[in-house]
Amino acid sequence: MLWHAASLKTNGMLLRLSAAALASLLFICQPAASERPEVAAGETLQQFLSAAVEYSPRLGMAEARRQISTARAAAAFGSLLPQVSVTGTVTENRREALGQMEEFRGERYALQLNQVVFNWEAVAAMRRARRLEKMQHAEYGHELSLLFTQVADHYLNVLQAQDGFESVRSELVAVTSQVAQIQSLHDRQLAKITDLLQARASLAAVRADQIRLRGELDLAREALRAASGLEVGSLHTFRDDAQIPQQEEDVENWVQRALDNNQQLRAARLAVGAAEVGVSQAKGSLMPNVSLVAQRQNSNVGFDNTPIRETDTSYLGLSASMPLFSGGTKWVAIREARGNQALAERELRLAELESSARVRSAYLQLQYGESLEEAARAAVESATLAAAAMQQGFALGTVTHVDVLNALRERFRAERDLAQVRYDNVRQFVMLRHESGTLTQHDMTAVSSWFDKTHPLTGDGNPDG
Repeated sequence: MLWHAASLKTNGMLLRLSAAALASLLFICQPAASERPEVAAGETLQQFLSAAVEYSPRLGMAEARRQISTARAAAAFGSLLPQVSVTGTVTENRREALGQMEEFRGERYALQLNQVVFNWEAVAAMRRARRLEKMQHAEYGHELSLLFTQVADHYLNVLQAQDGFESVRSELVAVTSQVAQIQSLHDRQLAKITDLLQARASLAAVRADQIRLRGELDLAREALRAASGLEVGSLHTFRDDAQIPQQEEDVENWVQRALDNNQQLRAARLAVGAAEVGVSQAKGSLMPNVSLVAQRQNSNVGFDNTPIRETDTSYLGLSASMPLFSGGTKWVAIREARGNQALAERELRLAELESSARVRSAYLQLQYGESLEEAARAAVESATLAAAAMQQGFALGTVTHVDVLNALRERFRAERDLAQVRYDNVRQFVMLRHESGTLTQHDMTAVSSWFDKTHPLTGDGNPDG
């Protein structure tokens, strides 16, 4: 039992060190704090991840629950160890008998040891507490992985919103110029009023898109700040040449990884184990309890504080007790424990099904995302060529102003669609590893390497400089 306690303590230390290492190693490639100036606002994904670990209330709550479970497991184990107590009593006594008054000081000192010999309920409580402790460690690991996934998603949302805002701003400039040309031609009676009205409608639609995207950008920045506690500075942007690694294994391998490694599933399995032991604990309340009792006592008073000669008394014995009737409460507790076990088993089954579904979804979206990115790039190239061709056609008089305007808008939409596909691929890359329980420092470092400061965007969507 002592060896198990030492092993459990060692495992707890290793889990705490691994969690701390997962957060701290994310920044191994950064200079030491003394070698770089203080950062007023977050810029890199690593900075936001680091800040979120210290800032997140949910992670702090998971850590507190983990510490509580460790304390409870230690307390449950301690109840099975020898219990040693010392008592002392000093009394001033006054006794009258047969007309005689007697005053004396009574003293009684005792040293007692109690050791559990058989207590099934206490042993089961200790086993259950240890399973719950491991469950909270798994829950902490899940919360840490989930935090990294959420912060990365918020970071990508800001970048995507900034890209969209920049794109629609460029689109607004192009459409405004086109509308001005149509207005000039209409003033010289070289363009129809319907073309001018349609161009103005397109301009109004672009302005509406700009307002909508500006709102999305502000909301995304606030979500990132709320998740990390850092103000959003000049974020590093997604490199054009960044390549997401292809997934060589099939979807069934990833599903099996999730079943084996997902910390949430591990916690659910430990909850089932704790519920099973809970049934055993409830049954133990019907069994006898046996304890070894040893005591040494020194006293000069007897029953009812009667004065006696000072004596030393030592004894060793067994104490046994067994419930006979408790109004049915113990049997009700057993039924409740069995119900908790059935509930935990169904929750585990639900968690396994949901995890498998999320892994399959992330895997398939990531697989199709590679083809979607190729198609989106082709669409951008085609839309760019089409817009240029429309400009030439308008110069030759073969197309209308509206055709040119529509081609311009289609080009900008294709660019935004490509950006969304690329950001979605990064999201699914992180999500797949989170759901499979394999998200590591190496993965987050790899994701961070896909962003650089070549053309950073400020928090309000404006390019630096």
